[in-house]
Amino acid sequence: MARRKKHESFDALGGFEEETPEQGGRLAKVALWIVGVVAVLAAAYAGVAFYVQDKVATGTTVLGTDIGGLDSAAAVTKLESSLSERLSAPVPVRVGEQSTDLDPEPAGLAVDYSATVGSITGFTLDPTRLWPHIVGAGPVEPVVDIDTAALSSTLTELAPNVDIEPVDGVIDLSSGAPVITEPVDGVTLDIEASAQAVAEKWPAEEEGIELVTTTVEPDISKADIEEAMATYVQPLLSGPILITVTETTHTIEVEELAQAAMLVPTDAGTLELQIDGEVIAGRIVEESPELGNPGSDARFVFEGGQPVVVPSEPGLGLEPEAVSTAVRDAALTETRSSSVTLTEMQPEFTTEDANSLGIVEMIASFDTPLTADSVRTQNLVVGTAKTNGIVVLPGETFSLLDALRPITRANGFVSSGVVEGGFVSESVGGGLSQLSTTVYNAAYFAGMEIVEHKPHSRWFSRYPEGREATLWDPSVDMKFENSTPYGALIQSFVSDGRVYVRVWSTPHFEVESYTSPRRGITQPTTVYNTNANCTAESGGQSGFTVDVVRTRHLNGAQHDREAWTWTYSPWNRVVCGARPAPQPAAPAPPADSGGEG
Repeated sequence: MARRKKHESFDALGGFEEETPEQGGRLAKVALWIVGVVAVLAAAYAGVAFYVQDKVATGTTVLGTDIGGLDSAAAVTKLESSLSERLSAPVPVRVGEQSTDLDPEPAGLAVDYSATVGSITGFTLDPTRLWPHIVGAGPVEPVVDIDTAALSSTLTELAPNVDIEPVDGVIDLSSGAPVITEPVDGVTLDIEASAQAVAEKWPAEEEGIELVTTTVEPDISKADIEEAMATYVQPLLSGPILITVTETTHTIEVEELAQAAMLVPTDAGTLELQIDGEVIAGRIVEESPELGNPGSDARFVFEGGQPVVVPSEPGLGLEPEAVSTAVRDAALTETRSSSVTLTEMQPEFTTEDANSLGIVEMIASFDTPLTADSVRTQNLVVGTAKTNGIVVLPGETFSLLDALRPITRANGFVSSGVVEGGFVSESVGGGLSQLSTTVYNAAYFAGMEIVEHKPHSRWFSRYPEGREATLWDPSVDMKFENSTPYGALIQSFVSDGRVYVRVWSTPHFEVESYTSPRRGITQPTTVYNTNANCTAESGGQSGFTVDVVRTRHLNGAQHDREAWTWTYSPWNRVVCGARPAPQPAAPAPPADSGGEG
C-alpha cells in the first residue's frame, strides 16, 4: 500500500512535529489574506503619493512665505512675487565693528525658486516626504544658487574697505628722547572663508553676516622695538661722543645725537640706526668754519658780448656719509670717539656740465625802450643784473619772480609807477613789468614753452600788442619752460636807453608769430578815483582786442600752434575824488496864458 507523504512542522520545544492537512490549508489562507491586505495598502499608499506629488504640504513656508496647499507652479510664482524684492536688497555684512553691504546680484547670490519647490514636491514613496501631507509641514530651507567666482570677486573688491593695515612700531628721537609708538596688528579679509560664510548664512541671516578675517602682524613688532632700544638707542643716548677732524676734537651732545638719529625699518623687518651726516657735519662746520670749503660751481659770464664758462673748482669738506659712519661707530663703542678726514668735494654744477649744455650761440633777442623816468630805470638795472647769467636746464621752468625776489628796498629796488586796479599808482619795483615783457618775448622767439604770463590791463605803445607780460608779486608771474634738449642762458642788461634780453643755446625750434588787426574798439570815458594815492590821467587811448598766434616748427614740420587773445581797456580820463552829485534839472518855464496880444 502507498505511503502518504507527511508534512512536518518544527516545534521549538519538541523539534519537528507532524502537521496535519487541515492545518496547512488554514496557514495558506492566512498568508494569502496578508498578502492581499499588504497589496491593498501599498496600492493606497502609492495612490496617495501620486495624488500629492504636485501639491505642497499644508503649513510649508520658505523664508516666511506660506506656500502650503499650492501646486508646484503656483508655489514658484508666489515665492518669486513675495521674495524677489527682499532677496535683491543689499546684504549687510560685518567685520568687527565695521559694517557694509553686498549687492546680491553682482555677488552671485540667488535663490532657485523652482529647485526649492521641487525639493518638496514630485512623486516619491519616501514616508518622510508624505508624512507632512498628513500632519502638516513647517519651514523649508530655500535652495540657494551661489556663483562662487562672482562672490569671491565681490569680496575681493570689498576687502580694501574693511582691511585694517597693521601699524609698525616706531622709535622717534627727534625730541631728544625716545618716543615709542607701539605696534598694532592689522586685519585682512579671508576671501575664501568669508565666501563660505556668506554661502552658508544667506539669505536666512538678516542681522548681518560676520565675515572672516585673519590677523596681519606689523613688520616692526614689539620685540623689534625692544631689540632696537637695547642695541642702538640706549648706547647712542648714554652720553656725548667725540669726533676729531684734522686734530680738532668736537663734542656732539646727546640731544644733538638724538636729533640727527633715525631708526629706519629694513627689508628684514628690523630697525636700523641711521645718522644724518649732514646735520652733524653742519654742526662741526658751524663750530669750525675753516673746515667748510665747498668749492664753486661752474658759471657763465659774458666777455666781449659772448658767453664764457668760468670753470668749477672742487673744495675740501666733510663728506656726510663719512660723518654718519664715524658718529655711528663712536656711539656704539666704549671709547665713544672717532675721527673723520676732510675729503675733496665736487661742486654740484661742474665745468663738464656747463660745456655739455650746448650753449653756443644766440637763438633769440628782444629789446624794449626805456621811459624818461630814471627812478624806474634803476629797477630795471637791478632786475636785469639778477636775471643775467641764469641757466635754465632742459625741462626746467624759469620764474621771473623767483629770480628777482625779494622785491624790496633792501634788495636794491625802489618805488616807481605801476598800474594797480586799472589806475596809475606807485610800488617798490615799479617798472619791472618791462623786464617781464622783454624776457617773455625773448623766450617766446627762442621757442620756450610759455607756462604763465598776463598782459597789462592797458596797452603801452612801447610793447608789442598782445605780446607782453606784466608782473606783480606774488600773484602775477612770468614763467617759461625750457622745452628743448639744450641749456638756455639768459643775458640781460640795460644799455643805450633800452632793456635787452638774449637767449643763448643751440637752435631747436623755428618760430613764426602772427598778430591780428585790432577789433572790438572801445572808447575812453571819465572815471573817478578816491584812492589817497590817486594820480590824475588825461586818458585818450582806445581799448581793443587782439590775437597773437605762435607756430613752432621742428625739423621742417609743424610742432605746435598756440593762440592767445587779450582785450585791453581804454585809457580813461581819471579824476581824483568822488563823482560829483548830479545837478538838479532846471524848472520848466510857465505855460503861455495867451494874453491879449
